[in-house]
Amino acid sequence: MSTIFDEHEQPDLGDMDLEERHALRRVAGLSTELQDISEVEYRTLRLERVVLIGVWAEGSLASAENSLRELSRLAETAGSEVLDGLIQRRSRVDAATYVGSGKARELADIVAAVGADTVICDGELTPSQLRRLEGIVQVKVIDRTALILDIFAQHARSREGKVQVELAQLQYMLPRLRGWGESLSRQAGGRVAGGGGIGTRGPGETKLETDRRRLRARIARLKRDISGMSTGRKVQRGQRRRGDVPSVVIAGYTNAGKSSLLNALTGAGVLVEDALFATLDPAVRRAVTPSGRGYTLTDTVGFVRHLPHQLVEAFRSTLEETAEADLILHVVDGSDPEPEAQLAAVRGVLAEIGAVHVPELVVVNKIDSADPVVLQGLRAREPGSLSVSAKTGAGLAALRDAIEAALPRLDVQVKMVVPYRRGDLVARAHAEGEVLAAEHVADGTLLEARVLPALAAQLEAVALEAAALDDCVQVQA
Repeated sequence: MSTIFDEHEQPDLGDMDLEERHALRRVAGLSTELQDISEVEYRTLRLERVVLIGVWAEGSLASAENSLRELSRLAETAGSEVLDGLIQRRSRVDAATYVGSGKARELADIVAAVGADTVICDGELTPSQLRRLEGIVQVKVIDRTALILDIFAQHARSREGKVQVELAQLQYMLPRLRGWGESLSRQAGGRVAGGGGIGTRGPGETKLETDRRRLRARIARLKRDISGMSTGRKVQRGQRRRGDVPSVVIAGYTNAGKSSLLNALTGAGVLVEDALFATLDPAVRRAVTPSGRGYTLTDTVGFVRHLPHQLVEAFRSTLEETAEADLILHVVDGSDPEPEAQLAAVRGVLAEIGAVHVPELVVVNKIDSADPVVLQGLRAREPGSLSVSAKTGAGLAALRDAIEAALPRLDVQVKMVVPYRRGDLVARAHAEGEVLAAEHVADGTLLEARVLPALAAQLEAVALEAAALDDCVQVQA
């Protein structure tokens, strides 16, 4: 249970509710202070020392503390040292300073006492809240959105990923540009910058306006670049569609084990790391069902509570893979204390990108380290879900069967003799369809299979061509 800072005086019973509402609560287990490390080594590591602050305005205390613990993991992923984590109970976030002016001053005292140089708020701050809170605590203040954007910037590897992250950062930064002193309030007109005097001064353009104009120009260019990159992605998807290859996308919360599941199902060997947002660039691999039917399996970027809108917009071209899939494997971390919150957060993003119409198969991962009671409750709330462990391989056979059953049905059944010279079509029937029987006869392969309409049309055309050729031979004889 969280503790209240000042417990030396026991409050009257009549003041308990007020005390409960307004107290800053310290969340246990968040400090990551380094042990046995010298000051020289610490300066070499250059970790930021941070204090976390959240507002509990709705839901339960456990939910608020879990959100702050997740913020702590995000801060550690960004390379920070978490010194303390605090929660304030309020009916709503303070419009001026996020936590209220009095609690902001208390926060400033805590920051000074622990030697922190940064405060991270578990929410998105308005520009005015950011400015006022920084003025009170006298250290750098960032919010959850800025922290997530920073992590994405560190983990982006491909050119497309870097461009998408830069676009999201600039869109976040644009409304938050603010002036400090004279540097952003200067005006330059005529030849002032060159030393001109009387008659050369004019309204000109402030430094702040210049920065905003440059940001808007850069944002426009990045959007054009992303649009060009998305064209290539659409071409690749179109090629797969023309080949009638079903598409399965792995989506889910960050660090739920999506990449591990991709490796377990396909042997892809993509990066697997116990860290938030380890995967930013989608990886597409070929997989086969137990009956031998081929499909593509795509690993996507992980989601998180309150995923910044700027990131969703910037990564929209990448997330289109999810909206155009035939099936979504919604991976949930079964070892998380609140898997239902993960499900809700991911489904919120799926709705935002227009993917609610895609069939969903919930896959509860990490059952080897999950609480059986939590798993039982999750299965009851998500009927039809599957429990697996990408680490141990438990449940993967049932998952492969479920994927095969959920893929679009092959509704055209054919039975014909395919000439030996068109063995490529027989191979496609094995790779893309469901072969019921195949027998070698004198004129070719007697094939009975269920295939997609496009392949069925090609097989029928070849059969008709072979029949016409046989008739021609008989007439000549």
